[in-house]
Amino acid sequence: MREVLHYLTSDQVLHQMVAGMPMWGLLLLLVACIVVLSKGADLMVDGAVALARRTGLPRIVIGATIISLGTTTPEMFVSVMAAWTGNPGLALGNGVGSIICDTGLIFGLMCIISRVPVRRYILNRTGWVQVGAATLLVLVALIALWLNPGAPVLGRGVGAFFLLLLVGYLYLSYRWARQSGLVDEAEEDEPLWGLGKALGFTLLGLVGVIVGSRVLVPVAAEGASRLGVPQDVIAATLVAFGTSLPELMTAISSVKKRQPQIMVGNVVGADVLNCLFVIGAAAFARPLTVPPNFYSFHFPAMLLILYSFRLFIRMNTDGWFKRWQGVWILGIYLVYLGLQYGLNLG
Repeated sequence: MREVLHYLTSDQVLHQMVAGMPMWGLLLLLVACIVVLSKGADLMVDGAVALARRTGLPRIVIGATIISLGTTTPEMFVSVMAAWTGNPGLALGNGVGSIICDTGLIFGLMCIISRVPVRRYILNRTGWVQVGAATLLVLVALIALWLNPGAPVLGRGVGAFFLLLLVGYLYLSYRWARQSGLVDEAEEDEPLWGLGKALGFTLLGLVGVIVGSRVLVPVAAEGASRLGVPQDVIAATLVAFGTSLPELMTAISSVKKRQPQIMVGNVVGADVLNCLFVIGAAAFARPLTVPPNFYSFHFPAMLLILYSFRLFIRMNTDGWFKRWQGVWILGIYLVYLGLQYGLNLG
């Protein structure tokens, strides 16, 4: 078990594993990863729907808590290991970059191709936590810059504080769900699963999504390198995009199965957890130095996307996100990605 975890959490080991494979082997492994990701996401969404029906919690809450905790696990592993090995820029960038990708790319794209509902009672609360956690991260980073202009640091105390806030967020999400009185419509033609089966499907699907995403990125990067794609292009796309694959596959599967509430909850919950869980755990493992480009580039992009999302929740009194809103958020992400690669701002 320890060796399996080592293989799945070490980027160096994964890249060494695929480096010696022939091109046809890479293609087969790529197809296998996509199949595992797709099937895992389907199982996880089915399990989440069954959990919602069994527990009486809205699907958006299941997506914002249980599913988000699972899909942010890869980011947490990568960030903690990066911090522990002395790479604070990667640890912090992984968390902030995932927030930008989850909301900008995943929500923006899903909002364009599908009708996405606004559960106002839940989103008016979790949405503020989403924006508040990101704003708190930036404020703490600015205070660190003021205290130590040469090398601003997010210390272990900040990490511990963020982890405590995480516990509070999970508890409040449960309280809000119970107080809301919202219940999703049940599928009368489908049998009600037992709690064990629902949880089992959710966890099994989650394992498939995490394993598939961890293996897919080095396989795709190695294949692209052999086809002559420049390394900086690979770094700015495949590697940066890799840890958000669980959220993307969950979003695609939830929209395909007409369960967009799970996608919205997963995006909102993943953003909160990337601040409080991923960055909090990384800072607690080892203090994180904040690179200068975060203040001028990454933090502004993150806040622009999240405050746009918060504004759209307030605007949509008819209960639906609009397609143009998805275009706006996706557009911000594409500009961010283009500046990161074209001007090397990242």
